[in-house]
Amino acid sequence: MPDRFAIGDVVEMKKPHPCGSKEWEVLRTGADFRIKCKGCGHTVMIPRTKFEKGVKKILISNVKNEDE
Repeated sequence: MPDRFAIGDVVEMKKPHPCGSKEWEVLRTGADFRIKCKGCGHTVMIPRTKFEKGVKKILISNVKNEDE
């Protein structure tokens, strides 16, 4: 099964960061995700399960199609 998220994706989270931004860039994938706030640049590392539950939608996707 291909991963739903890739490095470089920009996602909208359900809850905003204290700076007010809901947009985050994925910097690392795996068992834990490292994400960077697009508003203030703060980086956070969170478990995959918490990340997947918190994502509202993918704004910019870098996931490659299997056809390519």
